[in-house]
Amino acid sequence: MVTVMLPKMAKDLDISDAVLLWPTSIYALTCGCSLILAGAVADVVGSRVMYLLGCFLQSVFTLACGLAQDSLQLIFFRGLAGIAIAFCLPSAVSLITAYFPHGQRRNAAFAAMGGGQPIGFSIGLVIGGVLADGPGWRVGFYIAAAVNTVLLILAFWCLPRASQPAAMSLHRLRTEIDWPGALILSTSLGLLSYVFAALTGSVSSIRAPSTIACLSLAIVLIPVFVMWVGRQEKFGRPAIIPNSIWRNRIFKTVCIDVFLAWAAANALESLFSFFFQDVQRLTATQASLRFLPAPVAGVITNVIMGLAIHKINANWAVILTMTISSIAPILAAVMKSRDPYWEFALPALVLNDPGSDTLFTVSNLIITAAFPGKTQALAGAVFNTVSKIGQSVGLALCAVIAGSITRKSHDAEKTAPPALLEGYHAAFWFCLAITSTTLIVSLWGLRDIGKIGLKRE
Repeated sequence: MVTVMLPKMAKDLDISDAVLLWPTSIYALTCGCSLILAGAVADVVGSRVMYLLGCFLQSVFTLACGLAQDSLQLIFFRGLAGIAIAFCLPSAVSLITAYFPHGQRRNAAFAAMGGGQPIGFSIGLVIGGVLADGPGWRVGFYIAAAVNTVLLILAFWCLPRASQPAAMSLHRLRTEIDWPGALILSTSLGLLSYVFAALTGSVSSIRAPSTIACLSLAIVLIPVFVMWVGRQEKFGRPAIIPNSIWRNRIFKTVCIDVFLAWAAANALESLFSFFFQDVQRLTATQASLRFLPAPVAGVITNVIMGLAIHKINANWAVILTMTISSIAPILAAVMKSRDPYWEFALPALVLNDPGSDTLFTVSNLIITAAFPGKTQALAGAVFNTVSKIGQSVGLALCAVIAGSITRKSHDAEKTAPPALLEGYHAAFWFCLAITSTTLIVSLWGLRDIGKIGLKRE
């Protein structure tokens, strides 16, 4: 919703080009660097409490975005909303594993959660486009805040209450969380997310001293984190993400797959948004309506996976759907500005999501199985962190590639549709490279995974 409303928001609040993408980027940035810590805390205080708190804060900060009077206020409240949603995502995974036993019901629950994302995406796009061209972008935030409030009320009455005493939770909060490890990792992820967000807005920002400093510190913190959790494991103390878990080839493979698949799928959708509005000169409403077939395909994929994943080999499910999704960037890379929507854009958008949607169910089942029962929210945080960072990296790299090729265009006007299309085509080919890499990694890493999501006695 925010993506299609951004031009109107920028005009009303006088958002400068330097921070034009920050209302969207800051949300993913703060969410990505808060997930691990939020997941660890949820495992101690209870997933229900964290989920309800996240819904409440999301309602408050979303309403505040609609009331923002300048760009600074908008960006600030969007950042806080990103932290709020980080409370919800890991908790949702933990709630599913707590109340749905291994088997088809859990598979269906994860598939339903995965299917909810494309539905929300499509509704947000359409509402955002209609409101941007009509009543105004503020109404969109008011509607979103109202919906979040309704969900908060439903969650309060429908989610079972935890039986764990509060005193025990507070004691565990002090003793069972690897606070230094969580802070080191969250800081590194936050700095990396900032760098990628800055690159998405302007490639030249890589030369800025602040960007160089953030990137350097983020890289330095990675080995520091590895050494810290290794030390924690050695002495039998809590480790936020134990080094030993990465020895599991299947776990490692699905994390790489999720990172790459979300990088390609998210970047392709974002590039199509620019293609529709900047190359084909469509309105926000017209552009948003063209995305509707994509979430329909996503819902169908998730329904099939929820019903059938325990009956088929997971590696072949991933390989087949990733092969299908690899067709999408090829179609996008060869389409022209005047080609009919149904000829290239429609099939590309429909074929883009099956791979990542299948991985959503498969990876959640594998990652939650790799973590102990008492740290299922942390397991959900790992999945969501990997996917969020993948989205940021994919979009940043595609922005760098598209911008670089556009600047080298022989067209004198670099903002003209022909010059922009050259850059978008190059970025689409890069998406194909990412998708192909995901396929190769899956062929090797998931070769003997077999069936997952089976019922346990």
